[in-house]
Amino acid sequence: MTIVGQPERTPEPAGVLPEQPVLDVRDLRMRYGSTDVLTGVTFTARPGEVLTLLGPNGAGKTTTIEILEGFRMRSAGEVTVLGVDPAHGDERWRARLGVVLQSWRDHSKWRVRELLGHLGSYYLPYSTDQVRRPWDIDELVDVVGLTPHAHKRVGRLSGGQRRRLDVAIGIVGRPELLFLDEPTAGFDPEARREFHDLVHRLSDLEQTTILLTTHDLDEAEKLADRILILAGGSIIADGSAEQLARRMSSEAEVKWSQGGERFVHATTDATRYVRELFQQHGDGITDLEVRRATLEDTYMALVREFESGRGATALREFEGANR
Repeated sequence: MTIVGQPERTPEPAGVLPEQPVLDVRDLRMRYGSTDVLTGVTFTARPGEVLTLLGPNGAGKTTTIEILEGFRMRSAGEVTVLGVDPAHGDERWRARLGVVLQSWRDHSKWRVRELLGHLGSYYLPYSTDQVRRPWDIDELVDVVGLTPHAHKRVGRLSGGQRRRLDVAIGIVGRPELLFLDEPTAGFDPEARREFHDLVHRLSDLEQTTILLTTHDLDEAEKLADRILILAGGSIIADGSAEQLARRMSSEAEVKWSQGGERFVHATTDATRYVRELFQQHGDGITDLEVRRATLEDTYMALVREFESGRGATALREFEGANR
């Protein structure tokens, strides 16, 4: 994000200790007039963790993100972001954040490398021994796959290339915490894979904590260490894709072919069942497939469960099972 203004002096190095959460949200509430949008959102995020925030339209995802970014004041609750209450975050704090919006302002007359160099210059005063800012521009351009277009005017980029530029703008300051809103909208499959590699690089090598929203559940399953599902103004599920799938179903579906016929069997222990199947029939088994609940299956079931009025009971059961 663009940092406005220059500090009078270089600030002292600041950072989150490894044992401290990067995000610490407790009983976050938001009311507009007489309407409660957030009714008690609670979650944490560790350094280097990738979280995906899912939820139906109107669930409060945008409101939650804007409060964490310091762009909206909350009604109640305790929130710390990189150890700071975002309602009181200063320029030094903002320099540690990165934001990739669904679309960026039009800089059509700028050339790609010049624009990133200009925006990156705002972060120079916030560089520390721990985090050198900004990102080297040539390296950044290469990381987001824009090297062949580095000297093009922004107005001449394709939709997918402009989306890559959005990502580059969001991370030019080497953020410790990165917010991604539908980051791969408009990406082709190859660009999406490259972006996923970038997310893993940021979280694994740079220890960047990432909170993203997406409607692509396959993408969420590939990227997220933890998935948060927001519905009715609160978090109704929090866990890995595997944990959430186990919550909704303990069975797997085993399919195979034998003697020209197709078979299917539901089991709670797929590994044992497949082992016994091969012990009995050996090479006669072909086209073996083990299918567990996908994140899409799980997400839809959880939201339907919540909307049917069983959400509070299910959430208590889930929290008790994961203590």
